[in-house]
Amino acid sequence: MGLTEDVKHLGFLSFGHWTPHPQSATRSAADALLQSIDLAVAAEELGADGAYFRVHHFARQLASPFPLLAAVGARTSSIEIGTAVIDMRYENPLSMAEDAGAADLIAGGRLQLGISRGSPEQVIDGFRHFGHEPRPGESDADMARRHTARFLELLDGEGFAEPNPRPMFPNPPGLLRVEPHSDGLRQRIWWGAGSRATAEWTAAQGMNLMSSTLLTEDTGVPFHQLQAEQIQRFRDAWAVAGHDGEPRVSVSRSIFPITDDRDRAYFGMEALSTDQVGVLEGVRARFGKTYAGEVDDVVTDLAGDEAVAAADTLLLTVPNQLGVEYNAHVIENVVRHVAPALGWR
Repeated sequence: MGLTEDVKHLGFLSFGHWTPHPQSATRSAADALLQSIDLAVAAEELGADGAYFRVHHFARQLASPFPLLAAVGARTSSIEIGTAVIDMRYENPLSMAEDAGAADLIAGGRLQLGISRGSPEQVIDGFRHFGHEPRPGESDADMARRHTARFLELLDGEGFAEPNPRPMFPNPPGLLRVEPHSDGLRQRIWWGAGSRATAEWTAAQGMNLMSSTLLTEDTGVPFHQLQAEQIQRFRDAWAVAGHDGEPRVSVSRSIFPITDDRDRAYFGMEALSTDQVGVLEGVRARFGKTYAGEVDDVVTDLAGDEAVAAADTLLLTVPNQLGVEYNAHVIENVVRHVAPALGWR
C-alpha cells in the first residue's frame, strides 16, 4: 500500500546542455537534439507520461523547441510532449501559433506548452536581437504578456485577416486565421509562475500552472510549503474566474534514487541537500532541494513534500550530459520504484 493515493503524471525535464568537454556525453548541439528524441522514446517505453524541454537562447542548450517537439511527436505515440518554458519575450505570436499548430498535429494533440516571461538571459536584452522591442512605458515582462495574450487569441482559431479578393488559392468564406490550426491546443498552455501573484494571474488567463524549483520570493517557510501555497492560490483564483474544467499543475524536482554504484558516485552527497536562498535579478529567491538517497529514504522524503502532493504532474529534471542510457535509468527508478510506493502508479 502506498503512502498516498494520488495518481500523477510523471515526466522528465531536460535543459539540453551540451559542451565539447571529453567527460560530457553530449558534446554538440546535434547530440543534445538527437539524444533528447532518444530519451523521449525511452521514457515512453518505460511508462513515463511526459517529455519536456527547457528553452534558452544564446546558450549551449536547447533553444528552438518546435522542430524538436515535432520530431519527438513523430517518433512517439502516447507520451505528452512539452516545454518548460518558452520565453515569450522572444516570440512572434503568429509564427509561434503556426509552428505550435504544426507540431501538435504531428503529435496527434499531445503538446503541453509551457511559456513564461523568461529567466535571466545569456546576453543583454537578447530579445532585441530577435526584433522585439518593448513599447514606450512597457517593461520586457509586459511585452512577454502582450505576446502571450496575442498567442492565446490566435489559438482560439477565430478568423481576423482580410482575404485577398484575388488569392493564389481559393479561400474559405470569412476572415482568415493562421494555419495550421490545432483544436484543443489552447487548453494545453501552461504559464511558468515564480510567485504567488503570478500564479493568480495565470489562473485569471485560463492557463495551467507550471511551477519550478525556483520561486522569486521568500517568506521564510520551506520551499515546498511556499510552493503549495502558490498552487492553492492558483486554484482559488481559477474558481473565482469561473473557467470551465479543472486546471493542471506541475512541479519540477531533482530526484535520484540510489540503486547502484553509478548513482552513488554521481549523487550520493546530494542526500544532504537542503533548500537554498539567494538573490536573483535583485529579488530574494528560494530554490528547492535535491531528493537523493536510498529508495525508501527518497519515498519518505517526497511523502512530506506538500507541493508535490498538491500537483497532478511531476517533472523530473535530468542531468542530460550523463547520456541517454543513464537518464533512462534514473527515470526508470522513479517510475518503477518510487512512484508505486507513493501511490502514484
